[in-house]
Amino acid sequence: MTVDYHESLREVSTPSGVLRYHEAGTGPTLLLLHGSGPGVTGWRNFRGNLEVFARHFRCLVLEFPGFGVSDDFGGHPMVDAQGAVVAFADALGLDHVDVIGNSMGGGVGINFAIQHPERVGRLVTIGGIGTNIFSPGPSEGIRLLQEFTENPTRERLIDWLRSMVYDPALVTDELIEERWALATEPGTLAAARRMYGKAAFAAMMQMMRAADLPMPWALMHKVAAPTLLTWGRDDRVSPLDMALVPMRTIPNAEFHVFPNCGHWVMIEAKAAFEQTVLGFLTR
Repeated sequence: MTVDYHESLREVSTPSGVLRYHEAGTGPTLLLLHGSGPGVTGWRNFRGNLEVFARHFRCLVLEFPGFGVSDDFGGHPMVDAQGAVVAFADALGLDHVDVIGNSMGGGVGINFAIQHPERVGRLVTIGGIGTNIFSPGPSEGIRLLQEFTENPTRERLIDWLRSMVYDPALVTDELIEERWALATEPGTLAAARRMYGKAAFAAMMQMMRAADLPMPWALMHKVAAPTLLTWGRDDRVSPLDMALVPMRTIPNAEFHVFPNCGHWVMIEAKAAFEQTVLGFLTR
Protein backbone atom coordinates (compact mmCIF):
# COMPACT_ATOMS: atom_id res chain seq x y z
CA MET A 1 0.00 0.00 0.00
CA THR A 2 1.32 3.43 -0.97
CA VAL A 3 -0.19 6.38 0.89
CA ASP A 4 -0.31 9.59 -1.13
CA TYR A 5 -0.23 12.94 0.64
CA HIS A 6 -3.02 14.60 -1.34
CA GLU A 7 -5.28 11.55 -1.65
CA SER A 8 -5.13 10.89 2.09
CA LEU A 9 -5.64 14.50 3.22
CA ARG A 10 -8.97 15.27 4.90
CA GLU A 11 -10.42 18.08 7.01
CA VAL A 12 -13.15 18.43 9.59
CA SER A 13 -14.72 21.51 11.18
CA THR A 14 -14.75 21.98 14.94
CA PRO A 15 -16.06 24.87 17.07
CA SER A 16 -12.50 26.26 17.33
CA GLY A 17 -11.52 25.89 13.66
CA VAL A 18 -10.71 23.44 10.89
CA LEU A 19 -8.56 20.42 11.71
CA ARG A 20 -6.78 18.62 8.89
CA TYR A 21 -5.65 15.02 8.98
CA HIS A 22 -4.55 12.10 6.84
CA GLU A 23 -6.52 8.88 6.63
CA ALA A 24 -5.30 5.53 5.35
CA GLY A 25 -6.31 1.89 5.78
CA THR A 26 -9.27 0.10 7.32
CA GLY A 27 -9.87 -1.70 10.58
CA PRO A 28 -9.72 -0.56 14.20
CA THR A 29 -8.94 3.14 14.50
CA LEU A 30 -5.34 4.17 15.23
CA LEU A 31 -4.84 7.85 16.06
CA LEU A 32 -1.33 9.18 15.42
CA LEU A 33 -0.28 12.39 17.19
CA HIS A 34 2.82 14.30 16.12
CA GLY A 35 5.50 16.05 18.14
CA SER A 36 6.59 19.67 18.17
CA GLY A 37 9.52 21.56 16.69
CA PRO A 38 10.36 23.72 13.66
CA GLY A 39 8.51 22.63 10.52
CA VAL A 40 6.91 19.57 12.08
CA THR A 41 3.67 18.07 10.79
CA GLY A 42 1.88 14.81 11.45
CA TRP A 43 2.53 13.73 7.88
CA ARG A 44 6.28 14.33 8.22
CA ASN A 45 6.43 12.41 11.51
CA PHE A 46 4.53 9.35 10.36
CA ARG A 47 4.50 9.23 6.53
CA GLY A 48 7.12 6.47 6.53
CA ASN A 49 5.09 4.25 8.87
CA LEU A 50 1.63 4.55 7.31
CA GLU A 51 2.18 1.88 4.67
CA VAL A 52 2.76 -0.71 7.42
CA PHE A 53 0.18 0.41 9.98
CA ALA A 54 -2.56 0.96 7.37
CA ARG A 55 -2.50 -2.78 6.59
CA HIS A 56 -3.98 -3.38 10.03
CA PHE A 57 -5.70 -0.16 11.11
CA ARG A 58 -7.71 2.82 9.99
CA CYS A 59 -4.90 5.32 10.53
CA LEU A 60 -5.78 8.94 11.32
CA VAL A 61 -2.82 11.33 11.46
CA LEU A 62 -4.04 14.51 13.14
CA GLU A 63 -2.41 17.85 12.35
CA PHE A 64 -2.42 19.88 15.56
CA PRO A 65 -3.51 23.55 15.45
CA GLY A 66 -0.69 26.07 15.34
CA PHE A 67 1.76 24.04 13.26
CA GLY A 68 0.89 25.41 9.83
CA VAL A 69 -1.53 22.79 8.46
CA SER A 70 -4.70 22.94 10.58
CA ASP A 71 -6.16 26.27 11.65
CA ASP A 72 -4.34 28.08 14.45
CA PHE A 73 -6.65 28.09 17.48
CA GLY A 74 -4.75 31.11 18.86
CA GLY A 75 -3.62 29.80 22.23
CA HIS A 76 -0.55 27.97 23.47
CA PRO A 77 -0.11 25.16 20.90
CA MET A 78 0.49 22.49 23.57
CA VAL A 79 -2.70 23.47 25.37
CA ASP A 80 -4.67 23.76 22.13
CA ALA A 81 -3.50 20.26 21.17
CA GLN A 82 -5.20 18.77 24.24
CA GLY A 83 -8.58 20.19 23.27
CA ALA A 84 -8.05 19.47 19.59
CA VAL A 85 -7.89 15.71 20.16
CA VAL A 86 -11.24 15.72 21.95
CA ALA A 87 -12.81 17.98 19.31
CA PHE A 88 -11.41 15.79 16.53
CA ALA A 89 -12.65 12.56 18.12
CA ASP A 90 -16.09 14.07 18.71
CA ALA A 91 -16.33 15.43 15.16
CA LEU A 92 -15.53 12.03 13.64
CA GLY A 93 -17.54 10.05 16.20
CA LEU A 94 -14.51 8.14 17.48
CA ASP A 95 -15.68 6.27 20.55
CA HIS A 96 -12.63 4.00 20.89
CA VAL A 97 -9.12 4.41 19.50
CA ASP A 98 -5.59 3.19 19.97
CA VAL A 99 -3.06 6.02 20.10
CA ILE A 100 0.54 6.53 19.01
CA GLY A 101 2.01 9.82 20.20
CA ASN A 102 5.44 11.15 19.30
CA SER A 103 7.10 13.34 21.97
CA MET A 104 4.58 16.15 22.61
CA GLY A 105 1.95 13.92 20.99
CA GLY A 106 2.71 11.26 23.60
CA GLY A 107 1.94 13.75 26.35
CA VAL A 108 -1.28 14.71 24.59
CA GLY A 109 -2.16 11.02 24.27
CA ILE A 110 -1.53 10.46 27.98
CA ASN A 111 -3.80 13.37 28.88
CA PHE A 112 -6.52 12.05 26.56
CA ALA A 113 -6.21 8.59 28.14
CA ILE A 114 -6.51 10.08 31.65
CA GLN A 115 -9.45 12.35 30.87
CA HIS A 116 -11.32 9.86 28.64
CA PRO A 117 -10.25 6.34 29.69
CA GLU A 118 -13.23 4.73 28.00
CA ARG A 119 -12.09 6.04 24.60
CA VAL A 120 -8.48 4.75 24.60
CA GLY A 121 -7.66 1.09 24.09
CA ARG A 122 -3.86 0.96 23.93
CA LEU A 123 -1.35 3.78 24.06
CA VAL A 124 2.14 4.03 22.54
CA THR A 125 4.49 6.91 23.34
CA ILE A 126 7.74 7.86 21.59
CA GLY A 127 10.12 9.67 23.95
CA GLY A 128 9.23 13.14 25.16
CA ILE A 129 7.39 12.40 28.43
CA GLY A 130 8.45 12.15 32.06
CA THR A 131 11.04 14.36 33.73
CA ASN A 132 14.81 14.59 34.00
CA ILE A 133 16.23 12.50 36.83
CA PHE A 134 19.98 12.37 36.16
CA SER A 135 20.36 14.55 33.05
CA PRO A 136 20.28 18.36 33.13
CA GLY A 137 17.21 20.20 31.94
CA PRO A 138 16.39 21.68 29.59
CA SER A 139 18.16 19.16 27.39
CA GLU A 140 20.51 19.95 24.52
CA GLY A 141 17.74 19.48 21.98
CA ILE A 142 15.31 21.77 23.82
CA ARG A 143 17.97 24.48 24.19
CA LEU A 144 18.70 24.33 20.46
CA LEU A 145 14.97 24.48 19.75
CA GLN A 146 14.63 27.60 21.91
CA GLU A 147 17.62 29.23 20.19
CA PHE A 148 16.11 28.63 16.76
CA THR A 149 12.73 29.95 17.88
CA GLU A 150 14.29 33.12 19.28
CA ASN A 151 16.43 33.79 16.19
CA PRO A 152 15.65 31.44 13.28
CA THR A 153 18.59 30.80 10.96
CA ARG A 154 19.25 27.88 8.67
CA GLU A 155 22.35 26.99 10.70
CA ARG A 156 20.37 26.85 13.94
CA LEU A 157 17.74 24.69 12.27
CA ILE A 158 20.46 22.27 11.13
CA ASP A 159 21.92 22.15 14.65
CA TRP A 160 18.49 21.32 16.08
CA LEU A 161 17.75 18.69 13.43
CA ARG A 162 21.07 16.96 14.12
CA SER A 163 20.23 16.83 17.82
CA MET A 164 17.12 14.82 16.93
CA VAL A 165 18.97 11.85 15.44
CA TYR A 166 21.81 9.45 16.19
CA ASP A 167 22.91 9.28 12.54
CA PRO A 168 23.56 12.78 11.12
CA ALA A 169 23.19 11.40 7.59
CA LEU A 170 19.43 11.48 8.15
CA VAL A 171 19.57 15.28 8.09
CA THR A 172 19.51 15.65 4.32
CA ASP A 173 19.36 18.83 2.28
CA GLU A 174 15.80 17.91 1.33
CA LEU A 175 14.78 17.58 4.99
CA ILE A 176 16.43 20.90 5.87
CA GLU A 177 14.65 22.78 3.08
CA GLU A 178 11.31 21.12 3.85
CA ARG A 179 11.50 22.06 7.52
CA TRP A 180 12.89 25.56 6.85
CA ALA A 181 10.02 26.52 4.57
CA LEU A 182 7.29 25.78 7.11
CA ALA A 183 9.24 26.74 10.26
CA THR A 184 9.85 30.28 8.98
CA GLU A 185 6.31 30.88 7.73
CA PRO A 186 5.17 33.88 9.84
CA GLY A 187 2.09 32.28 11.39
CA THR A 188 3.88 29.06 12.24
CA LEU A 189 6.84 30.91 13.72
CA ALA A 190 4.54 33.06 15.85
CA ALA A 191 2.85 29.93 17.20
CA ALA A 192 6.24 28.37 17.94
CA ARG A 193 7.25 31.45 19.92
CA ARG A 194 4.08 31.11 22.01
CA MET A 195 5.32 27.65 22.88
CA TYR A 196 9.12 27.68 22.90
CA GLY A 197 10.14 31.32 23.16
CA LYS A 198 12.17 31.82 26.34
CA ALA A 199 9.73 34.39 27.73
CA ALA A 200 6.73 32.16 26.96
CA PHE A 201 8.43 29.15 28.51
CA ALA A 202 9.20 31.09 31.70
CA ALA A 203 5.66 32.51 31.83
CA MET A 204 4.10 29.05 31.59
CA MET A 205 6.27 27.70 34.41
CA GLN A 206 5.37 30.71 36.57
CA MET A 207 1.67 30.22 35.81
CA MET A 208 1.82 26.56 36.84
CA ARG A 209 3.55 27.45 40.10
CA ALA A 210 1.10 30.26 40.84
CA ALA A 211 -1.89 28.00 40.17
CA ASP A 212 -0.28 25.19 42.17
CA LEU A 213 -0.84 22.82 39.24
CA PRO A 214 0.78 19.38 39.30
CA MET A 215 3.44 18.68 36.69
CA PRO A 216 2.22 16.34 33.91
CA TRP A 217 4.51 13.51 35.03
CA ALA A 218 2.85 13.55 38.47
CA LEU A 219 -0.47 12.43 36.95
CA MET A 220 0.73 9.44 34.96
CA HIS A 221 -0.40 6.95 37.59
CA LYS A 222 -3.94 7.72 36.37
CA VAL A 223 -3.37 6.15 32.93
CA ALA A 224 -5.51 3.01 32.81
CA ALA A 225 -4.73 1.98 29.22
CA PRO A 226 -2.04 -0.62 28.54
CA THR A 227 0.92 1.52 27.51
CA LEU A 228 4.07 0.91 25.49
CA LEU A 229 6.84 3.45 26.11
CA THR A 230 9.37 3.55 23.26
CA TRP A 231 12.65 5.44 23.44
CA GLY A 232 15.85 6.00 21.54
CA ARG A 233 18.81 5.13 23.75
CA ASP A 234 20.72 8.11 22.33
CA ASP A 235 17.91 10.69 22.59
CA ARG A 236 19.38 14.17 23.14
CA VAL A 237 15.98 15.89 23.30
CA SER A 238 14.40 13.75 26.01
CA PRO A 239 17.25 11.72 27.54
CA LEU A 240 16.57 8.15 28.54
CA ASP A 241 16.40 8.85 32.28
CA MET A 242 13.17 10.79 31.67
CA ALA A 243 11.46 7.43 31.10
CA LEU A 244 11.99 6.26 34.68
CA VAL A 245 8.97 8.01 36.20
CA PRO A 246 6.40 7.00 33.54
CA MET A 247 7.83 3.47 33.40
CA ARG A 248 7.35 3.07 37.13
CA THR A 249 4.10 5.00 37.67
CA ILE A 250 1.92 4.05 34.67
CA PRO A 251 0.32 0.86 36.04
CA ASN A 252 0.34 -1.22 32.83
CA ALA A 253 3.45 0.16 31.13
CA GLU A 254 6.01 -1.70 29.05
CA PHE A 255 9.28 -0.09 28.01
CA HIS A 256 11.29 -0.69 24.84
CA VAL A 257 14.62 1.00 24.13
CA PHE A 258 16.08 1.15 20.61
CA PRO A 259 19.90 1.33 20.35
CA ASN A 260 21.78 3.70 18.03
CA CYS A 261 18.66 5.85 17.84
CA GLY A 262 17.78 9.43 18.74
CA HIS A 263 14.48 11.19 19.32
CA TRP A 264 12.80 10.15 16.05
CA VAL A 265 12.39 6.47 16.88
CA MET A 266 9.66 5.91 14.27
CA ILE A 267 12.05 7.20 11.57
CA GLU A 268 15.51 6.13 12.71
CA ALA A 269 14.51 2.66 13.99
CA LYS A 270 11.62 2.35 11.52
CA ALA A 271 11.39 -1.42 10.97
CA ALA A 272 12.08 -2.38 14.59
CA PHE A 273 9.64 0.26 15.85
CA GLU A 274 6.87 -0.92 13.52
CA GLN A 275 7.40 -4.57 14.48
CA THR A 276 7.43 -3.78 18.21
CA VAL A 277 4.36 -1.53 18.07
CA LEU A 278 2.33 -3.89 15.89
CA GLY A 279 3.09 -6.74 18.29
CA PHE A 280 1.84 -4.63 21.18
CA LEU A 281 -1.28 -3.29 19.45
CA THR A 282 -2.40 -6.62 17.99
CA ARG A 283 -1.56 -8.78 20.99
